Amino acid sequence: MPLTRRQIYFRRRMAVLGGGIVALGTAFYLPVTLLAPVQEVSAQVAPYDAPAPALTAVTFPAYGASAIGAIGYPGVLAAGGSVEALPIASISKIITALVVLDSKPLAVNEPGPDITFTDADVRFYDAQVAQNGSVAAVYAGQVMSQRDAMNVMLIASANNYAESLASWAFGSQEAFVQAAAGWIATMGLASTAIVEPTGVSPDNVSTAADLVELARVALANPVLAEIVSTATISVPELGVIDNTNVLIGINGVNGIKTGTLDEAGSCLLFSQNHTVGDTTVTLIGVVLGGPDHDTVDAAIQSLLAEADTGFREVTLATEGQQFASYDTTWGDAAAAVSASTLSIVVWAATPISVSVKPDAVRLADAGAAVGTLEFTVGERTVEVPLELTSTIDDPGPWWRLTHPLEVF
Repeated sequence: MPLTRRQIYFRRRMAVLGGGIVALGTAFYLPVTLLAPVQEVSAQVAPYDAPAPALTAVTFPAYGASAIGAIGYPGVLAAGGSVEALPIASISKIITALVVLDSKPLAVNEPGPDITFTDADVRFYDAQVAQNGSVAAVYAGQVMSQRDAMNVMLIASANNYAESLASWAFGSQEAFVQAAAGWIATMGLASTAIVEPTGVSPDNVSTAADLVELARVALANPVLAEIVSTATISVPELGVIDNTNVLIGINGVNGIKTGTLDEAGSCLLFSQNHTVGDTTVTLIGVVLGGPDHDTVDAAIQSLLAEADTGFREVTLATEGQQFASYDTTWGDAAAAVSASTLSIVVWAATPISVSVKPDAVRLADAGAAVGTLEFTVGERTVEVPLELTSTIDDPGPWWRLTHPLEVF
């Protein structure tokens, strides 16, 4: 039966409409499929075996209190003896020096302002002599730079110079004590108390843990660090003075302060530079309550020898080491590798872990940054960039046209 004119017209309209739809679909589908970004590819993280821990035994003296730490290593690494606050004798002068420098700062090699000593300073000298305290000569009218006065206080451990510096910087001993209390609170030394600047009072107390932190603060001040590492120095009018810390210069020991008092025993706040591989580690520590300085010095040398063996260099990542991989549905593959070698010095059984944080990628060239490695070593965190080993290239038009769901 022949088609009617209406049917022929309808079929023609449908053909035109269908052709338009195909043309429109082609006009939309082709450019979008060919030009749209491909879907992101997530990385597969590879297993990581952290360096095995190594145990180290450190033998602390049976008397008093002791602790060791290191610059750049938070907290205390090991400790022994009492955890109570004990008298610290002339270690107090480190706090005195830091509080004075907080008020009257000095630069390295700067002499600072001149101090003119008075009859009050002579009275400090006389009072210290009367109680068998450590002193250095002074007279009314004597003029000395702040730096030289600090040298005498810390190297010769002169009690009268500690009192003179405190009064010069703050106007009175009482004002110094108030300033010291504020400084101690600011530093977070919760178990430390200073009632006078010299250490002759057994009420000047601290814990071994607080003193390890004090050592960190002291060595962070370049002027103080330079003074406490000086074995011998010549001071105008006083001549040559020797450091009361006889360990200076022995096996890397470079500080910090002796202390001696009947109630405190013999004490030493100490520091030592120790080389591990290409890294210099500065150990810090304290021994309180020793029977005499010879015994304490011998104990510290033995302690440092043991502590030194507790530091080791470990490699956390090597350049080119694979930590993740990418596999695309169009056949490209690449690895995420460490962009550099990272070695670090760790103490004993410090725990080590890694968080691999690769980025999702679409298209990327070889060598492109694709995330980070975040290593946690004890309380420290260090990062290494990840980079791509191979190019993840565009899959090309044929793949795009035949895999539209992986394009959109």
